[in-house]
Amino acid sequence: MVTIRKELPSDITEREALLDAAFGNTHFAKAAERLREDRLPAEDLSFVACEGTRVIGTNRLWNIMAGPNRPALLLGPLAVANDWRNRGIGTRLMRHALGKARRLGHRAILLVGDAPYYGRFAFTAEKTSALWLPGPFEQNRLLGHELVPSALDCAHGLVSGTGRPQPTPALAGLVAAVAGNTCTHASRAA
Repeated sequence: MVTIRKELPSDITEREALLDAAFGNTHFAKAAERLREDRLPAEDLSFVACEGTRVIGTNRLWNIMAGPNRPALLLGPLAVANDWRNRGIGTRLMRHALGKARRLGHRAILLVGDAPYYGRFAFTAEKTSALWLPGPFEQNRLLGHELVPSALDCAHGLVSGTGRPQPTPALAGLVAAVAGNTCTHASRAA
């Protein structure tokens, strides 16, 4: 049985492995990644699809500005494990994310993706032509979805990340952790 739930810290390793399998290293080079760098996803808007305890899908939303003074969300990346594709998992993750964002009072969502796939969720390039991303991207792949009618009317300008910053560990803590791991490994080898 497949369930969709809020992502937990214990899901991070499996989520990252799933994204690596789906996209390889290319997802780090994309313009949308510039909006996610060093930021946490929007609060309560990171989801995983699980079959038992295995993470088989992921979808996250991020706080952004769609031009000046226009708060929105960025969706992605959406990924489903190879052996679970074409079974509706991506659709369920999308519908769950859109519903939760609407219930939390968000007004609009942007993503970079294929219009034929995302069009069935009411994503369109109709109101995104005057927006641009930090870095190269294909304009026709910048899609928007209005959770509130007219939320993207006249949207223009640079899309920028505005979410909570990713906490940076203190250098002393990192050094202590590395030193602790080194000692642990050395004692095991002896």
